[in-house]
Amino acid sequence: MNKQNPLRPSATFPLDVLAEIHRSAEQGVYEIRGFGAKRSLPNFDDLLFLGASMSRYPLEGYREKCATNVTLGTRFAKKPIELKIPITIAGMSFGALGANAKEALGRAATAMGTSTTTGDGGMTEEERQSSKTLVYQILPSRYGLNPDDVRRADALEIVVGQGAKPGGGGMLLGHKITQRVAQMRDLPEGIDQRSACRHPDWTGPDDLQIKIQELREITDWQIPIYIKIGATRVGYDVALSVKAGADVIVLDGMQGGTAATQNVFIEQVGIPTLPALRMAVDALKELGMHRKVQLIVSGGIRTGSDVAKALAMGADAVSIGSAAMVALGCNKPVYLEDYQALGTEPGYCHHCHTGRCPVGITTQDPDLEARLPPKAGARLLRNYLTTLTLEVQTLARACGKSHVLNLEPEDMVALTIEAAAMARIPLAGTDWIPGT
Repeated sequence: MNKQNPLRPSATFPLDVLAEIHRSAEQGVYEIRGFGAKRSLPNFDDLLFLGASMSRYPLEGYREKCATNVTLGTRFAKKPIELKIPITIAGMSFGALGANAKEALGRAATAMGTSTTTGDGGMTEEERQSSKTLVYQILPSRYGLNPDDVRRADALEIVVGQGAKPGGGGMLLGHKITQRVAQMRDLPEGIDQRSACRHPDWTGPDDLQIKIQELREITDWQIPIYIKIGATRVGYDVALSVKAGADVIVLDGMQGGTAATQNVFIEQVGIPTLPALRMAVDALKELGMHRKVQLIVSGGIRTGSDVAKALAMGADAVSIGSAAMVALGCNKPVYLEDYQALGTEPGYCHHCHTGRCPVGITTQDPDLEARLPPKAGARLLRNYLTTLTLEVQTLARACGKSHVLNLEPEDMVALTIEAAAMARIPLAGTDWIPGT
């Protein structure tokens, strides 16, 4: 290299773009991967809590309580869900995850007094037995769906879209479709599966309203019905979900993960969780339904501060998927040879779709699954959920709140102009909210 003329990479064609063009040219097919968006996006780290000082009165952590319970499904359900913490486990299918991982999620959630969600592909006995509160997803594929399991559920979640792939269906490659997975989904064993991107029996909110009525009749109006949407045209989608009769809306931002989809979906479709949450709350308030129709937000929730900020912006609860997997051991620096065999390293792995998960989470291989004993995994996830809950309580007390749902936008400021505009929270040191 000539020191007088140093190498200068192209901003339009940086190394990763060059590599993807070369790969596409050689293979002639789009890239499939798991996990979530890797690009930098505005997120909850761009907000800060103000805390209490002279003008606010903090609560003493050792003597004054800060409650964390939340009730979901109060609009129509005869038996709303009562959770001890406002942190739920997102839908991750048996097929994408192994049976041990699903059982570990259920055990941890039960210990913490919260809920798990089935994901695509149906309900396993391990999941039902280990989960005291289980939300049963109804997806466009209808894989594994049957009336008996609908009646065994504690809530139903109609999935319209996911944050990682709004407008797209799920994928499950053939090497993860074992005999058991194939039987549950009524599919041929070992053949790649691609789920539908839209429901086959309704095309709009009026049709969905009829479908929800059918589900309420099947369940005798006992249990809540959620609608899950990927973050795109959030204001309209929230309003239409309310019109269709949702008890709870689950909003999944583009940081949400997936077991397998096109990389272009993960990185180029949808909007971040931060603006999506604000738009959803605005829509509910405009309809006079905020806190009447509960709002669960997911997509990139990692820490107790993320949870607290989501609640302060108006969510009733959050849902975690990727973070729960990380707590179980995803991307943990063990079994290094297996990571290297996949062409990756701990901290960089997004190979959920391969079925060769080094830590035994996203696999159907019995030898790999054995690396994640359900009880040991449940202990790890329980510890993580406990930490998140303590962090939320710490922040709420610092803001003078006796319940975490009493957190409010006034308790926060934004660090960047982008975050201030997206979240409608003043830029730190000013009373300015860009765009207002």
